Amino acid sequence: MKYEIKIGHLFSDLLNMFGDKGNIASLVNRMKWRGYSAETVCFKEQDEICFDGLDIVILGGGGEKDELSALKKLMEKKEELKAYVESGGILLAFCGGFRMLGQYFKTKTQTVEGVGILDMETEYGERFIGNVIAETEITGEKIKIAGFENHGGRTILKGIRPFAYILSGEGNNGEDKTEGAIYKNVIGTYLHGPLLPKNPRLTDYILKVALERKYGETICLCPLSDELENEALGFAINRFLKAEG
Repeated sequence: MKYEIKIGHLFSDLLNMFGDKGNIASLVNRMKWRGYSAETVCFKEQDEICFDGLDIVILGGGGEKDELSALKKLMEKKEELKAYVESGGILLAFCGGFRMLGQYFKTKTQTVEGVGILDMETEYGERFIGNVIAETEITGEKIKIAGFENHGGRTILKGIRPFAYILSGEGNNGEDKTEGAIYKNVIGTYLHGPLLPKNPRLTDYILKVALERKYGETICLCPLSDELENEALGFAINRFLKAEG
């Protein structure tokens, strides 16, 4: 059977600072390399956002002014986005997109109401910048992932699970070792890199969940030749954990 997915990139003209196109390219290519199809729909600031038919939604980060502009538009679609999430739709939110999904976040000058999908709060702080190694069980087993963080928010999770736990780096707040958050099929994270090309097992897990939701059957993705990706990931893990001491 030839499977297909549709990816929606929200505010592709505003929230595109941290490699979100690389994350999308990883999803699309890993579908195509298996002989499947993947379509990307880019929603710009002035476009009408429609979640119907989308299998994966990408919400990235940008400069503060652009993030606030995007959030203003996203709040107009808050209920539709919540319905998409509650129906099991996959939402991948990176950095600024991640903090938008909480109850509120603070900038240097103001407190901003968030979408409220994730039960968390983000305070303002000095920036965390650097490479990150973390461990997640989202795939059903413990795997190490690599990424890069560059954020000023200090996020505290309230009633939701973290996406991962920090082995090297700062994570959500530099104190409790949490990184990102998970709710239903929402993954929120501060990890850039871009994240998905660096972590093929995570990418394939996301594709599997999206396809099984769409087609209502158990799907086994055929293995790809990930020797180079896994070698690079292993090198990063060993290098930064060794530096951690």
